[in-house]
Amino acid sequence: MFAPRTIAWPLVALFTAGYLAPYLLPTTVGRLDSGLPLTATEAGALGSALLLSSASAGFVLASRVDRIGARTLARLGLALAVLGYGTAALTGSVPAVVLGALIGGFGSGTATTVAATGIAAQPDPHRTTTLGLLGVSALAGAVYLTVPHLGPGHGQPLAAIALTALAVWPLTGRLPVRTAAAHSPLGGTRLPHRRSGAVLAATMLCWSLAQNALWGVSGRIGLSQAHLTEATVGAVFAVALGAGLLGVTAAGAVGPRFGRAVPVGGGTAVIAGCIVLCASATGLGSFTTGEIAWNLLYPVVLSYVIGLAASLDPRGRWAVLVGSASSLGTAAGPLTGSVLAAWAGFPVMGAVLAAGLLLIAIPMTVVALGRRPLPVLEIPVETPVRHDYDTTAA
Repeated sequence: MFAPRTIAWPLVALFTAGYLAPYLLPTTVGRLDSGLPLTATEAGALGSALLLSSASAGFVLASRVDRIGARTLARLGLALAVLGYGTAALTGSVPAVVLGALIGGFGSGTATTVAATGIAAQPDPHRTTTLGLLGVSALAGAVYLTVPHLGPGHGQPLAAIALTALAVWPLTGRLPVRTAAAHSPLGGTRLPHRRSGAVLAATMLCWSLAQNALWGVSGRIGLSQAHLTEATVGAVFAVALGAGLLGVTAAGAVGPRFGRAVPVGGGTAVIAGCIVLCASATGLGSFTTGEIAWNLLYPVVLSYVIGLAASLDPRGRWAVLVGSASSLGTAAGPLTGSVLAAWAGFPVMGAVLAAGLLLIAIPMTVVALGRRPLPVLEIPVETPVRHDYDTTAA
């Protein structure tokens, strides 16, 4: 049985490596647009394809982590990320970049799947999730501050993702080789809470689509509508992600003591207002305010949603499936944002996305109201639902 205060650092690191690609989406798409012979819409479509590949890994592998083994899958995912993103960063051939992005995206999704499955088996999934979000927010902020000073080209953000995957590789030795399927009352062969899980998965697809439709074009809003330089936009993103660190830290400290309905439903409603502000920004003040407010709340709500999904099934299947549905929305986001912005402009795009978020906040809140934390700590010691992660500090 897990000690109440142990931290599965390999899962935190794997979570960070898997989530870094979506966090770097604005600079990745912007650099693909400026560094390769691609239009803004084509660059957005490539970003969507990368994230779609990541989502497909979750759907394919959701029920296979126990069977194949966390260590094996994690190493496979990290290897694909290094190979794919590394290749895409080093070549100027558009077909090679596309292929590398797809391979790297599948690797990121594989790493995220292993992390989500392991986190769901933790005694406090929300705490582990917040640590992962802290890691990816800090790392992404550092990349946003650094990339503008490394010269032009499309390869820098892709190389950062590849190097992160390479750095996480040594920690995979602390993951279990294979874990047995669960036979405890908490986890049978059938998915529990199917209706709640399906509703949460469907709403998370839309939730992530709205977030990443804006995130995918935020760089363009800063450059073309707010008339800022790339270095200034990168600095704003870094500060905004720093605000996200504060939000996640607060969420980790508060935990589930006030339930999940208010953070999930109320937080989503406030995010809708932040999206309107970001999309209508015309100067440094409004752009910075909108980005900071949005990035402060986004990881907070996300951490509670991931914890909610983990509470639906201690074997982690709903956590992976909801995460993969979220990745589908993330994948569709850049293209959706580009199309909406080209059709009606950034402010109208923001209004449409905000209206959609307000609608889906209702069923998300209903699901959150119906769930209480599962008594994971009461799993008998002899149950095979164990992931013997080495929790010593790296």
